[in-house]
Amino acid sequence: MTGPQTVGPQTVGAGIYQRLRQDIIMGRLRPGQRLRLDQMKLDYPAGASTLREALSRLAADGFVLAEGQRGFQVAPVSPDGLREIADLRLLIEEAALRLSFANGTLDWEVAVIAAHHRLDAHEEQLEDGVTDQIAEWRLADWRFHQALISACGSAVMMQTHAEVFDKYLRYQMVALAFRPAASRPEHQALKDAAIARDADAAVALLRHHLSAGVAQALALAGSWAEVTP
Repeated sequence: MTGPQTVGPQTVGAGIYQRLRQDIIMGRLRPGQRLRLDQMKLDYPAGASTLREALSRLAADGFVLAEGQRGFQVAPVSPDGLREIADLRLLIEEAALRLSFANGTLDWEVAVIAAHHRLDAHEEQLEDGVTDQIAEWRLADWRFHQALISACGSAVMMQTHAEVFDKYLRYQMVALAFRPAASRPEHQALKDAAIARDADAAVALLRHHLSAGVAQALALAGSWAEVTP
């Protein structure tokens, strides 16, 4: 997730792009769904040319398929696609964690603790059965993982991680693969490893954290086929 965006009159196209992107990631636009411009003009405050430009950008990002004269559709999902995205996220995040743990300052530690505190509050609500703030929880999750790697020293690595995280999150939202009772202590342990600068422990925790999330999503993969094109 890319966080809140400030959109002025001169950036309507960017605003539409961000809104469509988030609607795809959060599952409001479903995998395989046809994106018909006549309907989209009713749902999004933009003309056909602006929508086409935004959809073309999303196609370049891998969230949309461009089908020539047939128009656009939301990119499909698959078990193999999830595994590939999860492996890529682990590859990037593991390397970034090691760099960040080596370079992190006291300010970095404070940022990690603050991001974890917010995430933990959302996960506590989910454990209590409060499910009306899923988007806020997912944003807090993204911010925590970004905070962990924020001292890696590479803006390119940070941006690439954010893009891959969004694609991983999309699978979780499609599968409704939420496991706050398990992920809450995992996040706590990741925070503790960061403060202790124990990169090996953090990497082991991250591998378990992602593999468990993938396993739960794959266990629900039978429901993915029910997505309405």
